Amino acid sequence: MPEPLTIWVVSDGRAGIENQALGLAEAVSRITPAQIVIKRIHYAPLFDRLPTALKLFPDAMLRPDSDPLTGPYPDIWIAAGRATLPHSLRVKARSGGRTFVVQLQNPKHNPKAFDLVIAPEHDHISGGNVLSLIGSTNRITAQTLADAYTRWEDSLNALPHPRVAVLIGGRSKAYDIDEARASVLGAEIHSAIAHAGGSVLLTVSRRTPDTARRILTDALADLPGLIFDGQGDNPYFAFLYAADRFLITEDSVNMATEAAATGKPIQILSMERRTLGSGEKFEDFHETLRAKGITHPFNGALAGEAYPPLDETARAARHLLDAYNKK
Repeated sequence: MPEPLTIWVVSDGRAGIENQALGLAEAVSRITPAQIVIKRIHYAPLFDRLPTALKLFPDAMLRPDSDPLTGPYPDIWIAAGRATLPHSLRVKARSGGRTFVVQLQNPKHNPKAFDLVIAPEHDHISGGNVLSLIGSTNRITAQTLADAYTRWEDSLNALPHPRVAVLIGGRSKAYDIDEARASVLGAEIHSAIAHAGGSVLLTVSRRTPDTARRILTDALADLPGLIFDGQGDNPYFAFLYAADRFLITEDSVNMATEAAATGKPIQILSMERRTLGSGEKFEDFHETLRAKGITHPFNGALAGEAYPPLDETARAARHLLDAYNKK
């Protein structure tokens, strides 16, 4: 039996970034034996905002609490996020050409600098070593969600159906959710769930403005359900398991992709555009999901049907291993 592959998952540790790389690594490990090592790096404040081209000595620029990126190097390096680029560009040479380097998302660098680039279709990047996906890789499997649910079963099991998971993002370069929009959403979501006789599973993002968080929480508080306020353990995966359907703000590719992996109906909550012309990439992504019958707009009533679960992570894992074995 061959030795297990060693895979490093490299990111700045933010959950939305790390989970993309970790989910892909876990999908690879379900196909072939692999040892996964998580590496989290953080730049010192002086260097954090420097462009990749100016991070000439990236190891020396890291904070002391970063995980070491010294050898022996792994068989496969899976990295995500801007912070990893200076290291991803160097690890091939440092490993003597042995490490297979995979970069997730659009690196905004020549793709040929890596062995494989895996990026969302809406990033519009192409090349012989580029794999385009609908949305992002993730950690969602039926077993992962079932395991998460067991920790919250006492709180969720008795809730009435339909259980509606309301997944709220927040302020980004393209989108925002102000008090007025939060008030409208709160009233419309409350009315739809109450009319259906269901319950609410509300979770907010670290990007959700405090005022919007408070308005939505107050608006939905009298419904049966569970509201996660950002404190303590996050029931997000348990919500994905328990929910019958989803309402998701349009700013998050990750949340929509992860919900789509369940095959349950999804409706998209519209937000404000921060600048004219912003959000086009997100609209491309949502148009793809709409065309496949995965998502529908939210117009004040619950709608949508089940569909075959979206499993782009498994496709990416198979492609990665095929490319690795041909190197």
